[in-house]
Amino acid sequence: MDSRVKKIREAAEFIREAIGGKTPEVGIVLGSGLGKLGDAIEAEAVIPYAKIPHFAKSTAIGHKGNFIFGKLAGKEVCAMQGRFHYYEGYPMEQVTLPIRVMAALGIKALFVSNAAGGLNQDFSVGDLMIICDHINLLPNPLIGPNFAEFGERFPDMTAAYDRGLIEKAEKIAKKVRIPVRKGIYLGNTGPSYETPAEVRFYRMIGADAVGMSTVPEVLVARHCGIPVFGMSVITNVSNIDTASATLNDGDDVVRAADAAADRMCRLFQKLIETL
Repeated sequence: MDSRVKKIREAAEFIREAIGGKTPEVGIVLGSGLGKLGDAIEAEAVIPYAKIPHFAKSTAIGHKGNFIFGKLAGKEVCAMQGRFHYYEGYPMEQVTLPIRVMAALGIKALFVSNAAGGLNQDFSVGDLMIICDHINLLPNPLIGPNFAEFGERFPDMTAAYDRGLIEKAEKIAKKVRIPVRKGIYLGNTGPSYETPAEVRFYRMIGADAVGMSTVPEVLVARHCGIPVFGMSVITNVSNIDTASATLNDGDDVVRAADAAADRMCRLFQKLIETL
């Protein structure tokens, strides 16, 4: 057996036993400062990553490092309360392992969230942005021998973010009067924030927000045939010139994400109800 597949199966079996053999319908990945949604889950099991075979340690600010299983909006869900990042020194296989584990557990949809820097000049701190597409400047996690057990060698990414879920989210946001943006997320390696020259370049190529995560998870989920809904919380506005007096700060990002988390949680819950 492929050693990579063996790791996935061992982690999935450990979690399956811990949750009593149940099958989650939805997988959720909660980014920096966005762990509040995890608190809204009627938890039946909270498993620290350190106890799950082959899981890494989450070292990023605002990431609790728990795998949660329980009920949310009437559905059985599993949630990562914090994710793994390439900048933490983990290879892409490790970064995306939890997504393949959730696929092995049987999820039918993946919801991803992140804290992101605003590139679009119309965006403000605290805005919620529905991700409609992405630009990937991270190593592609599908490089290497194909996981034929999960998907085909060349998965299509025309609709990496599910159009039906996006339409539902927009309707829900309008109904409950939560303002949302829609835009393109650019994923880069980090951990340094972007230079003003990079910010100007990213704007030129069409990105609306920038962050250091999410894209690898989405690529792997789509490789597994799982529909994805993604949302960014704009936690800072990226600087376009070196004279700016406002510097990017990780603690500020977490505080801004926390302030917007309630609105994002409400939208996620309402959207999960429709599944």
